[in-house]
Amino acid sequence: MPEKETLERAEEDKEEGKSPSTQAGEFVKEEMEHIREGKHGARSTKQAIAIGLSKARRAGVDLPPPQSGSTSEETRRKASRDSAKGRSGRRKTSAKRARATRKALKREGRSAASRKALSRQAHRTAARRGPAARSRSARKAALTRKRTKRK
Repeated sequence: MPEKETLERAEEDKEEGKSPSTQAGEFVKEEMEHIREGKHGARSTKQAIAIGLSKARRAGVDLPPPQSGSTSEETRRKASRDSAKGRSGRRKTSAKRARATRKALKREGRSAASRKALSRQAHRTAARRGPAARSRSARKAALTRKRTKRK
């Protein structure tokens, strides 16, 4: 279950009209914090991000599943299931399952949330995107800057 502050920050982002990925970012940030605090670990930075996105979808953030081709069919199905869970009411995970998940994650390393690992992940992801995507995000950033200057 996400922390109350995280849910509030995501809600605030939604009210400000920010994109679902920005809202989901709050959950990913929380997950990284948990790993750094030593609450649990993650096998990789990718896994840590995936846990955060899953929490976001289950909390009701309108984040679509990844496009086909970018991830496995299994991941897309899981994302769709998480979104459906977010739309319907929240049913508590059985204690046995929650305990097993926590125990498994506790055995994993803590370096997945290090600055170096996050930087490496960001660079790899950025390198896979083409010039059109870079141009699109630059244009979006310019619009955002323009909008925030007016206030």
